[in-house]
Amino acid sequence: MRIFGKARHRPSASWRQATDRAFTLIGDGRYEDAGALLTRAADLEPWLSESWFNLALLHKFRHDWEQARAAGLRAVALLDRDIGAPDWWNVGIAATALQDWPLARRAWQAYGLRTPGGATDAGEPLGMDLGSAAVRLSPEGEAEVVWGRRLDPARVEVLSIPLPSSGRRWGEVVLHDGVPHGERTTSAGHSYPVFDEIELWAPSPVPTWVVLLEAATESDRDALEQLAADAGFAAEDWSSSVRLLCRMCSESRMPSDEGDGEHLDPHDHSEPGHPGPLGHRTDGQLWVPERECGVAAPAGLVKGLLDGWVADSPDSRDWRDLEEVC
Repeated sequence: MRIFGKARHRPSASWRQATDRAFTLIGDGRYEDAGALLTRAADLEPWLSESWFNLALLHKFRHDWEQARAAGLRAVALLDRDIGAPDWWNVGIAATALQDWPLARRAWQAYGLRTPGGATDAGEPLGMDLGSAAVRLSPEGEAEVVWGRRLDPARVEVLSIPLPSSGRRWGEVVLHDGVPHGERTTSAGHSYPVFDEIELWAPSPVPTWVVLLEAATESDRDALEQLAADAGFAAEDWSSSVRLLCRMCSESRMPSDEGDGEHLDPHDHSEPGHPGPLGHRTDGQLWVPERECGVAAPAGLVKGLLDGWVADSPDSRDWRDLEEVC
């Protein structure tokens, strides 16, 4: 990443050298050393919006939201255009992280987005409901792409049931970055961006369970997912909804086996190397009754939910080995 300005005159060679070196250090995870260089660059060219944009970006990487907001505001104050600058997007992320809703609203509007409500709503969360998107949990670690609902330009509510390795739960809200890394497409031709998680914004009180099902048919499996949804929670057949992708595939344009809808399976578990897709929705002719299923439900409800599912068709359904995993 190299960011040079189009300002009143070309930045100095010292500014360019410090900035180049800083982003090399950022790529190596050496944020403290990079911060010293970017601070020096800002001292050299304080009139240049890119000096403060770069510092805001560094503070975003460090999740230092107070500093990100302060540097971002200095950057936008020096802009030579009113609408669409990425500086405003970084301000919007920082403001959302801090729940500074008046500033978040101002940032998205300055970027060129329409926001709901008026002046009386300025202190409330935006609640823009931007449709479905995918978010990559733990992008620097054992990454997993799950589906969710975009609440605004920087937040996604997770609607898949993440695998326990992610440390995330169904119903959590995560703060995400603005530049997508990959796409998921459906058979209907719709495409959905994949955003990288920055951090957990709001935790979920609902635990994740894993259970082994005996479901004679896909309809039996579907009945459990519907029963959980009707109760206000979720169940997901991990045996068919999770596929293994290499990181390169995960960050590219990949088809999603399901059609459009609220829950766009599969979600993806990324691995190094290049194993390729290993799992997709099971063809009905190859149905295997034993299924590993994730369930998001309170402890006091989960067993009753499973028992009720079995009671509706005891000859074709059973469950065992229920375990809380996240």
